[in-house]
Amino acid sequence: MLNNNDEVLNIIFKISDELEFEVDKNGIVTMLEKQDHKIQRVFRKLGFKIPEYKRITMDEYGSCVFLQIDGSKTVGEIGKSLEDTYGDKVEPLYERLLLFVSHLEQQFHYIENTSRV
Repeated sequence: MLNNNDEVLNIIFKISDELEFEVDKNGIVTMLEKQDHKIQRVFRKLGFKIPEYKRITMDEYGSCVFLQIDGSKTVGEIGKSLEDTYGDKVEPLYERLLLFVSHLEQQFHYIENTSRV
């Protein structure tokens, strides 16, 4: 259990080894989720055009955060970088950042906590 804000800001995440993603020339990240359920495979064999990947494109803020998740930067360092880059546009900064990385980790499993806090 996290006891204080310092512990939360010192969490370090890394991108999941199983995640496939693309980064375009503008730095926008697109997640590629394989659609390989057996029902989808059956429908593909029947001639239905079901894409192999579901594509989820992040906005510029999400892409900026995601590209900084490298297994060495803390949440606090990522937040400081966001603040330096975007200023007041990202306020309330840490509330939004913590919610975003929490979703990436717990709901989508795109990132993993490496600090074991």
